[in-house]
Amino acid sequence: MSDHVPPLDRLLSVSMPYGKYQGRLIADLPGHYLNWFARTGFPPGELGRLLALMHELDHNGLTHLLQPLRAER
Repeated sequence: MSDHVPPLDRLLSVSMPYGKYQGRLIADLPGHYLNWFARTGFPPGELGRLLALMHELDHNGLTHLLQPLRAER
């Protein structure tokens, strides 16, 4: 990941650069949208890695792990 920023922090600082949810933080994307990427393929690079990570957190009911990071912001 760029700048040695931990991936979970990146979920709260990187916005979706295109599409219906353009401008929304990766951490705030709806599950159905993340599931769509999981079915059709994640984009290359950091964006794809972040979307895949967020999908795993959402799919496994682990989004609560982001709460302490949100509180710091």
